[in-house]
Amino acid sequence: MRALQRAGFEFLRQRASHVTMVNRSTGQTVPVPVHGSRPLRPGTLPAIIRDAGLTVAEFVRLLD
Repeated sequence: MRALQRAGFEFLRQRASHVTMVNRSTGQTVPVPVHGSRPLRPGTLPAIIRDAGLTVAEFVRLLD
């Protein structure tokens, strides 16, 4: 979620174990699972990155 915030996304709402983040300038919304200590399933992180319109390299840079 922190990398998405740095990319211009902000918290929109939370329903159960998923947070929806929105980029108000582009109108894109991205659902992000928040399951505590349980790891993400394979494919979930790449889907979040793709939905946000980022490349993996851009996402990694935002984590630093």
